[in-house]
Amino acid sequence: QMVAKKDSFNFTKGYEELEKIVADFESRELDLEKDLPRFERGLELAGRLQERLKQIENKVVEIEKRFSLGEDEGDTHDN
Repeated sequence: QMVAKKDSFNFTKGYEELEKIVADFESRELDLEKDLPRFERGLELAGRLQERLKQIENKVVEIEKRFSLGEDEGDTHDN
């Protein structure tokens, strides 16, 4: 259970943090040495957000399949 909690990634917070990093980088000159850790953090966040989106997408597809299966079953019962 501890592992699951530690690994649970808050999509909204991650997205907001990434947006802040990007906005900050866009608003000024970059200092490669000073900004590298934040840049790496941004890449890490982007990767995790992408992973999370894929999971969400897969869930949505599963639910969609279940809905369409349910409808087909309903049709056969009516006839």
